Amino acid sequence: MSNIIKFNQVEDKILNIRNRNVLLDSDVAELYDVQTKEINQAVKNNPNKFPKGYIFEIDNEELASLRSKFLTTNLAKTRVNPKVFTEKGLYMLATLNRIFCNKINN
Repeated sequence: MSNIIKFNQVEDKILNIRNRNVLLDSDVAELYDVQTKEINQAVKNNPNKFPKGYIFEIDNEELASLRSKFLTTNLAKTRVNPKVFTEKGLYMLATLNRIFCNKINN
């Protein structure tokens, strides 16, 4: 059962952006043990699963703020503004389990 994600693994990654608790796409990818591009591809391939407000791209000002707060993160390396997932967005992503089943079962 080592594939179970524990709350403390997630708790420190929760950010408050636009008065919403969210997780960065890179943090979601880390939790699923996949690459960020796989998370974003899943969203792109299933737009009907992610209505407005379930996921959004942070703007340049929000990214600058995050970079100043979290100097040790990989935010300095990003070429595009990260996407963030709300609770509902994370739930919908979890329903796309076919994307992640191969990673978990291997």
